[in-house]
Amino acid sequence: MSEVEIELKVNGGVRRAAVEPRLTLADYLRVHCGLTGTHLGCEHGVCGACTVLVDGAAVRACLVFAAQADGAEVTTVEGLAGDDGELSPVQDAFRDHHGLQCGFCTPGFVVSATAFLRDNPRPTDEQIREALSGNLCRCTGYQGILQAVRAAAESDQE
Repeated sequence: MSEVEIELKVNGGVRRAAVEPRLTLADYLRVHCGLTGTHLGCEHGVCGACTVLVDGAAVRACLVFAAQADGAEVTTVEGLAGDDGELSPVQDAFRDHHGLQCGFCTPGFVVSATAFLRDNPRPTDEQIREALSGNLCRCTGYQGILQAVRAAAESDQE
């Protein structure tokens, strides 16, 4: 199978590569870019562990081919922190409110919550639950995650 040339902006830096057309964006990010915060769980778009931002929209990186993202701006969980390593408000809130246990699903939740709060800065608990319903966690019982997203929303209003 012939390779295709792609160029993406990943976490602020330009990345170029020749990839097989069937390579997923998740595998591209993990293997070619070394960004292992994008986790692969179900590889069917169900669990949300691979969620990244593509041109600002939260997408399942396991369902997108890297070639489809050619020319796009991609932000992974690693790209949410500041240049100085300071955690984003959502990352801080997940840490402070115990929104994680094993951590496998956490990057997807953090990316999804970041996109959600950008578009809905004053959500109700019901809106938070709905927005994160596409992300699955087998450890936390979701209460810490809900509290973390609520706290992140409140911190942006201060």
